[in-house]
Amino acid sequence: MQRVYIRPIGFTASPQSENGNAVRIAGGMVYAYRFAITLREDGELVRREVVSADGITAALGGLPDGMRAEAETQWSNLRKVHSPITCGERFIRLDQPQIMGILNVTPDSFSDGGQYLDAPEAMRDRAAAMLEAGAAIIDVGGESTRPGADTVWEGEEIERVVPAVQTCAAMGAAISVDTRRPAVMEAAIDAGADIINDVSALTHDPRSLAYAASSGRPVVLMHAPGSGANLHANATYHDVVSEVFEWLRERRDAALEAGIAAEKIILDPGLGFGKSLTENLALMNALALFHALGHPVLLGVSRKRMIGALSHEAPADKRLAGSLTLAQAGMDAGVQLLRVHDVTETVQARDVWRGLRDAAITDFSEVPE
Repeated sequence: MQRVYIRPIGFTASPQSENGNAVRIAGGMVYAYRFAITLREDGELVRREVVSADGITAALGGLPDGMRAEAETQWSNLRKVHSPITCGERFIRLDQPQIMGILNVTPDSFSDGGQYLDAPEAMRDRAAAMLEAGAAIIDVGGESTRPGADTVWEGEEIERVVPAVQTCAAMGAAISVDTRRPAVMEAAIDAGADIINDVSALTHDPRSLAYAASSGRPVVLMHAPGSGANLHANATYHDVVSEVFEWLRERRDAALEAGIAAEKIILDPGLGFGKSLTENLALMNALALFHALGHPVLLGVSRKRMIGALSHEAPADKRLAGSLTLAQAGMDAGVQLLRVHDVTETVQARDVWRGLRDAAITDFSEVPE
């Protein structure tokens, strides 16, 4: 089967830099003026054409009949303006990158395991510090998904997650719950959580899709090649970018069929989950493509193994600079949500990045008379 993909590959700080021949990507602060239109069949490259923004219409018209409608949908999705994420009485705007702070209440998470489990004051201080620093969302997780992590009984996961959610809710935070189990989803939402963040994309439990739909909450669908206790298994790719794209498309369609509203779906390409360094880098460089699916994109690369692999095996707590570099790459690609450990530093990087974008947009010295 042939598949078509439209990937932004040329970016500019403002449309006037290209005399107006640039497109605003996903309603954010990123503009693209050059695009690669690629046809693949069974993973193999069949055709690739690079066009400017004003050449897209003609290029799409020259595609095979069976590809044209899908390509037009992707082109529309790339320009789609996303509504804010509704979290109770709070609204998370998606016209600029937003920061999701990580709060792991686990004994064995790869970076901060054991710091906030059975330590309510430390957990409270951590949540408060992230909110004060500018986190738009606190992501609470009670199960480590690192390779080789112990399986957690859902009752124990609930006991870990609920007090943390209640604490964050009392602070007025918007909260996501990082879980694969519908019972934990339900307990967390009852305690005040607003978003379901499922690293298995609602595949781990056959009840998850129905519960997520009935909850009416936004959901994050993340790509992971494995299942059960090992989400990193079965990691064989011919072309990782198109395969992750198609996998997320299938999970998105399953969510829609289950009754989850399109505007409540967020997609995460799952950096670090069952992917080699080369595959992670390929996905990072192709992040803008995922806007063609028509949903906000979440990027979680904070302190991940790929940073250590590129920096003399730096340990997890020494990966700040690499985390910020990847966060900026995500912002440059129009990613709307950044899931991070280092909230203060990432918010500062985001604010400086945003200042540069604002200055470029309001600089009319390049506008021709």
